[in-house]
Amino acid sequence: MSGFTFRRLTVADMPALTALHLRYKQAIGEDAPDEAALLRLQDAVEKERILFYGCEGQGKLLGICSVTLGFSTYCYDTSGVFEDFYILPEMRHQGIARSLAAFAWQESGAKTLTVGCAPIDRAMYEAIGFRIPLGEMLSWGE
Repeated sequence: MSGFTFRRLTVADMPALTALHLRYKQAIGEDAPDEAALLRLQDAVEKERILFYGCEGQGKLLGICSVTLGFSTYCYDTSGVFEDFYILPEMRHQGIARSLAAFAWQESGAKTLTVGCAPIDRAMYEAIGFRIPLGEMLSWGE
């Protein structure tokens, strides 16, 4: 994909990552994180508890996603939870989403990636490669 660079983001990327992450939160109707939450996010990025990947082009960050690694008995190996997926609206429909998801999967080392999504987003996730249904996801906690 010419003109775009895909790479893992680091703490040095926090200003650009935070700006795009705030746009993501706004787009999905969630409140912006407070300063304490952003400090926890920076700490998690620094300690590699969450891995962020980005697509750059035109001198800026155009899209992001995250993978949190764990172990799954589904594959008896490293698995990842795919989240924080956002492409700038003006950059959509150029193949960035599919390429970014594939890059994150390959670079993270996860054998499988799972994503929890709203029904309205399911077709988009299927189009970029998430095709194995695993039932319905539920969350316990805050």
